[in-house]
Amino acid sequence: MRSFLKPMTGLMCLMALATAGCSADADSTSDAKPPDRSSASPSPSASRATSYAPYVSATEASDNDSAGSPTVYNLAFVIADGSDCTPSWNGTAAVGDSSVKSRISALKEGGATVRVSFGGASGKELAETCSSAAKLAAAYGEALDAAGSSLADFDVEGDALADSGSVELRSEAIALLQKERSDLAVSFTLPVMPSGLDDDSVALLESANDNSVQVSTVNIMTMNYGESYDGDMGDYAVTSAKAAQSQLKEVFGTTDSTAWRALALTSMIGTNDVDGETFTLSDAAQVRAFAESKEVAWVSMWSTFRDQQCQEGDADENDALTNCSGVSQPAGAFGDALSG
Repeated sequence: MRSFLKPMTGLMCLMALATAGCSADADSTSDAKPPDRSSASPSPSASRATSYAPYVSATEASDNDSAGSPTVYNLAFVIADGSDCTPSWNGTAAVGDSSVKSRISALKEGGATVRVSFGGASGKELAETCSSAAKLAAAYGEALDAAGSSLADFDVEGDALADSGSVELRSEAIALLQKERSDLAVSFTLPVMPSGLDDDSVALLESANDNSVQVSTVNIMTMNYGESYDGDMGDYAVTSAKAAQSQLKEVFGTTDSTAWRALALTSMIGTNDVDGETFTLSDAAQVRAFAESKEVAWVSMWSTFRDQQCQEGDADENDALTNCSGVSQPAGAFGDALSG
């Protein structure tokens, strides 16, 4: 997904999906303490409702952040500060920046929690710059501690997804971090097509399995499919989810219901990066209803900053790919629709 600095683009051992031969139905939630590592399949709670967890800027508040009363905020994005192994918010603010800490405190005031999202489409993911799994784990831990979070999201896309070296290093580092932090819940955010996850995404999941990483959730980016897809974006999201869920069952050897409860869906609201792709309020309602019917872990959107209609005026202040949706809507309407 995009960063908040420039226009953007367009998981792993599902808590219990990580190790072969374990129970597929251990009890847990995607936003709670992971189960014992002797378990091998994702273990979200069968009783919890699908939550709403939008992506927000970690450095700047939006008037639409609270629309839909999110359960969790995905803080975007922690990346490398230049070419070294130092974590930073979007490459511009230190993870311990006082203004960011105040921002996070404000987000938590209503009872929500925060998930730190590492990566995104811009800049360098830390796994591409850190020289060892131990250093990488320490960098991830520093960012999580600064945010006061035990939820880590790894948004892997573009060149980083195809880089087998950094994929393996990331898996090793996350495994180390989970050994140190028994309450660490991990999600991976990956690109998807109506045909499902691509080979690189599947390889990432297999790497996580091989390293005994426990993944709470696989979050698929239902957006930016390409010029060959010109149909209904709500239908495409549902088709993509069905294909990805089938892949999770196969990769992790888990049950149908467990695979659904370990899946999350993130849509790019309004205008997408691909010409002709527009995710409407009707699509949002369709995705929410589908997610609830399958007990999907959570739904999300990119992003609260864009959950408003573009205003007439200076084009630089009304970029439909950066700070508004490009469709006719009341402010916060996508948050309300996706939260149900």
